[in-house]
Amino acid sequence: MSISKYYANHSLIGQITTFLPNRLLYTLFFVFIFQCMCAQNATDIIMLSSGWQMREVSTEKWMQAVVPGCVHSDLLRNNVIPDPYYRTNEKNLQWIDKKDWEYKTSFTISDKYYKKEHIELIFKGLDTFSDVYLNNQKVLSTDNMFREWVLDSKTFLHVGENSLRIHFRSPITIGLELLKQNGFKLFSPNDQSENGGLTKEQLVSPFIRKAPYHFGWDWGPRFVTSGIWRPAFIRAWTGFKIMDFFVQQQSLTDNLAVLNGQIEIQSTKSQKGDVEISINEKETIKKSVFLKIGINQIQIPFEIKKPKRWWTNGLGKPTLYSIKATVSANQMIERQGTEIGLRTLRLVQKPDKAGHSFYFELNGIPVFAKGENHIPNEMFLDRATHEVYDWEIDTAVKSNLNMLRVWGGGIYEDDYFYQLCDRNGILVWQDFMFACAMYPGNDKFLNSVTQEADYQVKRLRNHPSIALWCGNNEIDVAWQNFNQGKGDWGWKKAYNEQQRTQVWSAYDTIFNKILFKAVNALSPQTPYWQSSPSSIIPKTHSTDTNPNGDAHYWGVWGNKHPFEKYADNIGRFMSEYGFQSFPELETVKKYALPSDYDIESEVMRHHQRSSIGNANIKEYMDMYYRKPINFEKFLYVGQVLQAYGIKFAIESHRRAMPYNMGSLVWQINDCWPVASWSSSDYFHRWKALQYEIKRSFEPIIISVFSKSDSTSISIVSDKLTRISAQLEISTCDFSGKVLQTQFLPVIVNPNGVTSVSTQQTSKLTNNPNGTYLSLSLRVKDQIVTKKTYFFTQPKNLTLTKPNIITKIEKKNLSWVVSLKTDYLAKDLYLNFPGVEGSFSDNYFDLIPGKERIITFIPKDKKMLPSSIELISLVDSY
Repeated sequence: MSISKYYANHSLIGQITTFLPNRLLYTLFFVFIFQCMCAQNATDIIMLSSGWQMREVSTEKWMQAVVPGCVHSDLLRNNVIPDPYYRTNEKNLQWIDKKDWEYKTSFTISDKYYKKEHIELIFKGLDTFSDVYLNNQKVLSTDNMFREWVLDSKTFLHVGENSLRIHFRSPITIGLELLKQNGFKLFSPNDQSENGGLTKEQLVSPFIRKAPYHFGWDWGPRFVTSGIWRPAFIRAWTGFKIMDFFVQQQSLTDNLAVLNGQIEIQSTKSQKGDVEISINEKETIKKSVFLKIGINQIQIPFEIKKPKRWWTNGLGKPTLYSIKATVSANQMIERQGTEIGLRTLRLVQKPDKAGHSFYFELNGIPVFAKGENHIPNEMFLDRATHEVYDWEIDTAVKSNLNMLRVWGGGIYEDDYFYQLCDRNGILVWQDFMFACAMYPGNDKFLNSVTQEADYQVKRLRNHPSIALWCGNNEIDVAWQNFNQGKGDWGWKKAYNEQQRTQVWSAYDTIFNKILFKAVNALSPQTPYWQSSPSSIIPKTHSTDTNPNGDAHYWGVWGNKHPFEKYADNIGRFMSEYGFQSFPELETVKKYALPSDYDIESEVMRHHQRSSIGNANIKEYMDMYYRKPINFEKFLYVGQVLQAYGIKFAIESHRRAMPYNMGSLVWQINDCWPVASWSSSDYFHRWKALQYEIKRSFEPIIISVFSKSDSTSISIVSDKLTRISAQLEISTCDFSGKVLQTQFLPVIVNPNGVTSVSTQQTSKLTNNPNGTYLSLSLRVKDQIVTKKTYFFTQPKNLTLTKPNIITKIEKKNLSWVVSLKTDYLAKDLYLNFPGVEGSFSDNYFDLIPGKERIITFIPKDKKMLPSSIELISLVDSY
């Protein structure tokens, strides 16, 4: 049961599973309102969020601590360690995870509170190995970061002041013990053991149910945290309690939604009661029940007439219904609420000429998934506030996304993240937290995974945004059990036959039995996919162009394929692909000194965790762009390069529909300031890629593709109606002079691709280095989408330095920038130095003779832009 769902009937509570800066005020407000509103409730709560202290176990010095939080955050707040993200400070902080740490607080139990029949100690998340003491008695040991821990603790408590102490044992020490017990290592190539002072053989992360990325990744540092990372509280109850409330949709038509409210109630005695379900605080359905001692499963069917459906971003409104369950018995009352969305959603896998389809059908409509992969927003998860999640989902919506993939090397996200996805029409591809590693198969580990899976599926199953549960990231393809010695990652070669059998048996048990069973039993209407990438016909498995399932294509980047290969390597659903860039200079300044401004400097290499990263960026830059003149321009061109490649990929994927029905870019965010595949950096500055994703995922786009001496023009539309339009195609030189124009009538197909024209490139231009195509799609007198297309690679363009005229005016809380140029300004970058904010567009082509209006919204409304910085491609060399 999620505490946020438990108190969803109190709209003022919101979510308490995310760290809030003003935690004390929030807690006092919570307790006061709760007591006022729920004086007769069966349940009372004491939040354990104040008065905490922490120390290293081997010392006597206690320091103030914040809960929820972690050891690293508390050490930083107490000025014991420097900023972990600055320069190379990470290297000197690896001692922290080798130590044991202790947290303590006290709380008061009143006589009235103590008279409750049950008093439970509840932790929504403990990271990871801990021993819990109440009044100096050991009451609980934990070993899994990803589950809730509940202890009936009344016998250990008394009226008055009580003490709570938690001893966190070093995850590295425990991990090494577990590795030794296993007898041989389990592959986990992203575990940066050597950076942590261990050997390359001491890979402990597979044995620990803890966020894998904490041990390092090719975009992240190594900070193996410990602590109380989600809320802790005391819950006292008498008579009964609601353990879970699940609203299962039975059927849905335009006239009627048939639902079943499944309420799990624990009762301490046999008693009569009443159960009521309310819809949007209005309609109610009542039922008299008899509660037996123990667990009771109550089913209450109900209906919603003329239901409003939940739709994804771009297709319609994501309507939500507030559903509340109220249980009363013997003058006690208990409530639990949730928000649901009414929709039909299924994963469609039908045989066709090429293999099997793989797409999501929402309310009967095939949906092309436009999305990105999500990693945790922080290494230290208490710093991922509501404001951070607000920014991320706002970015997704503004970028025309309809799906995020919660990747399996991070965490099961905060309730607030899923609420935002529900409210904004963002589907969630949800991985279980297993990635790029093999795992043990002993009974203790498998039992822990079972409890984790059951808890997380129950916690998230009411969210309409959850589209799919996936067992793991890339383990199936890494092992390739059915294809020995070919296409695997070399893992199997290190094992003898007995070890191979043992390792694969653990894989099969976890991903084909335990996780499948959890989803099938607890959320049967949600599809389960055992691994990403994966295929429903394993012997035809391919990582690049999977004809049956989802695909991760890393030929571009990993194998140094040119960007043009994106058009030749398209699977049925592209769930991962990407390209790196560094963040912009303003972000680099946050973690580096001017003396570090060289991508090969120690500091810049430290913030580049891909072993092939710098070399790849430079090699691809040589393929497509001219050499930048300095460090700042290198950062700029690197971002433009990243956007250039991913634009090619997205358009290739969209043009391939309905064969391909998904394009999820790796990745939307960063967990620290770093060179990575992200489209927005750690400080939430949109890279050139984020602006390009926004443009490339617009509901209607014009896509131009040239090969040999042939240029094809297509229109891709997500709209569900046929559109009668006119396409204007003009060839222009870089001064804006129109050399030739065509007008083509077009009937744009709904939810699909319309091939408009294929022409000889030589008939469109005789000067590919000095001309471009300007395309506009008009419906009546309105331009619905535009496109600028260049016939050659950017390094071949004969650009002239433009004279750009700017005008800046204040309008309400925004600044309006008007721009005009005499010559093409390619990939124009706008910046107000020293002023944080967001542009409506950036890194765009400014066309001569046409005014462009851009809006800038400053983060701090009091900050006034003084001057604007402009960089176009010609300025970079």
